[in-house]
Amino acid sequence: MAKSSSLHIRVVEGRALPAKDVSGSSDPYCLVKVDDEVVARTATVWRSLSPFWGEEYTVHLPLDFHHLAFYVLDEDTVGHDDVIGKVSLSKEVITADPRGIDSWINLSRVDPDAEVQGEVRLAVQLLQDARGRCLRCHLLQARDLAPRDISGTSDPFARLFWGSQSLESSIIKKTRFPHWDEVLELWETSGAPAPLRVELWDWDMVGKNDFLGMVEFSPQVLQHKPPNGWFRLQPFPTAEVDSGGSLGALRLKVRLAEDRVLPSKCYRPLMELLLEAVRGPPEEDIASPLAVLEELTSGDCRQDLATKLVKLFLGQGLAGPFLDYLTRREVARTTDPNTLFRSNSLASKAVEQFMKLVGMRYLHEVLKPIINRVFEEKKYIELDPGKMDLGRARRISFKGTPSEEQVRETSLGLLTSYLGLIVDAMVGSAGRCPAAMRLAFRKLQQCVEEHFPAAEHQDVKYLAVSGFLFLRFFAPAILTPKLFDLRDQHADPQTSRSLLLLAKAVQSIGNLGQQLGQGKEQWMAPLHPFLLQSVARVKDFLDQLVDVRADEEAGSPARALVPSSVTVREGFLLKRKEERGSLATCFAFKKRYFRLSGETLSYSKGPECQVHTAIPVPHICAVERVDEGAFQLPHVMQVVTRDGSGMGTLHTTYLQCKNVNELNQWLSALRKASNPNQDKLAACHPGAFRGGRWTCCLQTERSAAGCSRTHAAVTLGDWSDPLDPDAEAQTVYRQLLLGRDQLRLKFLEESNLDAAAEAHTGQGSCPEALARQKAAAAHLLEVLEDLDRAHEEFLWRGQGKVVPGPWGS
Repeated sequence: MAKSSSLHIRVVEGRALPAKDVSGSSDPYCLVKVDDEVVARTATVWRSLSPFWGEEYTVHLPLDFHHLAFYVLDEDTVGHDDVIGKVSLSKEVITADPRGIDSWINLSRVDPDAEVQGEVRLAVQLLQDARGRCLRCHLLQARDLAPRDISGTSDPFARLFWGSQSLESSIIKKTRFPHWDEVLELWETSGAPAPLRVELWDWDMVGKNDFLGMVEFSPQVLQHKPPNGWFRLQPFPTAEVDSGGSLGALRLKVRLAEDRVLPSKCYRPLMELLLEAVRGPPEEDIASPLAVLEELTSGDCRQDLATKLVKLFLGQGLAGPFLDYLTRREVARTTDPNTLFRSNSLASKAVEQFMKLVGMRYLHEVLKPIINRVFEEKKYIELDPGKMDLGRARRISFKGTPSEEQVRETSLGLLTSYLGLIVDAMVGSAGRCPAAMRLAFRKLQQCVEEHFPAAEHQDVKYLAVSGFLFLRFFAPAILTPKLFDLRDQHADPQTSRSLLLLAKAVQSIGNLGQQLGQGKEQWMAPLHPFLLQSVARVKDFLDQLVDVRADEEAGSPARALVPSSVTVREGFLLKRKEERGSLATCFAFKKRYFRLSGETLSYSKGPECQVHTAIPVPHICAVERVDEGAFQLPHVMQVVTRDGSGMGTLHTTYLQCKNVNELNQWLSALRKASNPNQDKLAACHPGAFRGGRWTCCLQTERSAAGCSRTHAAVTLGDWSDPLDPDAEAQTVYRQLLLGRDQLRLKFLEESNLDAAAEAHTGQGSCPEALARQKAAAAHLLEVLEDLDRAHEEFLWRGQGKVVPGPWGS
């Protein structure tokens, strides 16, 4: 039985942050750390004490993670960035409420003594002889200690305390991965049994030593279960002092999803019910799993569930029928066409997530060139007289202070220029839109046209499609391009305003100009003629978009959202290929263009050049970060491969990225691509072998075992995540459990069944239909009970116990 753990994180915004710059403002960004490893960095919001980020991350983790931390920093062009404060959340705090955390949390000060990380390996024995009791501590090694010195390393030593006795180990210089292999003995003195405390410190020649962490064991543990193994270092047990809001606060949404996924055969009955539901008449369905889920879910859970369901049906080759099922049910419930798909229903969320999963490459092809141009040109655009900054316009034009009319005319010209490029790109993209999306929109348009056939509703069929494609896909991507991977950074305030105006215009076009002039933004009126001219082109585009044959969609089950031959990540990186010489290891630094697919990691001199080298993805056995001290450079990772000669020789390629986000994205993409590999390393060296030793642990043997654990399970979730039908079915099962009692009351209790019969009789339903619904509900409840038993059985077996009941025999 597989285990899965995912953190769903949203860094929403900050407020009342302190000013760190002489201008009286700050340039804040947020680092997200899981167990002291940076997994994400938000964009910098320039010149703001109340920044809005709105960035979401899904981090796939091993089950043994301990805590999550958010550090807010002020970015400085010169010198080190200033630390503003942090929010630290333990795993216990996150899981205290099943719904997770959604609140404002005050920032606290960053205390160096509390910033501990890493583990220490000990073997402790309590011995008795004629002289008394002796505690023998075999101090073996430590790993991943915090860097306390300017070189990015530490000079660690250990202090042992037992009762009134204490001892110190030797000092290992310039390493975060010390190997002591020392035995320290302490003799018991009179008094009550005492705990053992092991503290690690960084030795400093000048000034006081720096604390690295500690572990403590009670007398009971020492007596009955003496420690032997790796132990996570802890800070000194002091209460975290709330700053009282003086450092500001963060608004965070955090939810941990942990689950145990059963073998595929356990989910087959549930899968059959789900597939059966989309093949039947959706309007009459009230007892299938999908109908129950539609009634139960809400908020963030609805979005997560929609993603899982879309992936599940994509894997079965039935995404089209699934979306058709949901949209037909919603259309059947809608009487006013103006409200169609305007709520965040399961149907709306499913289509929205479907577009992101299937159409992200299409979105990038259409919008990325224009978005890049807007960012690079940094033009001042403003139509609202209340927001015009004539002084800013003067600084940009260098021709004196322009009048309000001049700014409006210039802005109108720039807006229509950019919009012309955007509309041209969108209306000319029908042939590039994925066939699955085109077919889904075709079925949607047919359904709406059947339900609203009247002449006055002739535009509803267009609005249904454009409401998704323009209002929920194109416009949000224009407004916040970073959230759709169109840019690495958020826009500055000026560019952000330009994007907002462009997004408003695209929304108006997507609404077919029906609401122009009706709102408070009358200052948009100069743009209305252009928008109205674009409506006819958009209708023609929508007609072309749905002009697709049903047989153009591959009906076979999809094995992956992205075929193995398709490039999932590409870009320039600095490559450091380890070249083994007879005297010393040489590192050649070269800029190369890398492409990663499910089959190979290849590189060449440029995007148009011939591939120089291709590393087969099945040969990759580790993808890890590299300490800055290895090359005195940040954002370096290593790709460890095993050659195909059968000798098992390991080769390491070092790659440097531009920033921490690019590093995390490449790490995640490479780990996902190599996830099926069977011979991955459990440990590796986070340094380099230079000068006859490893820079991390100072071992002199090149073949020495890795000194740090690998992190193959730590990846960032995104639209290209591989399909996992068992995990997706497990999520559906968990959601259905929430509605089990409600389903039982509705269909299986006699009094409720009689009430339902009376209600349905009034609507023209027959007793036979009610009997079918009752049978369907009973079948679903039976399937859920079988999955309950399967989970309990695997849990007992995992604990080494005899499975109770008839299924344990």
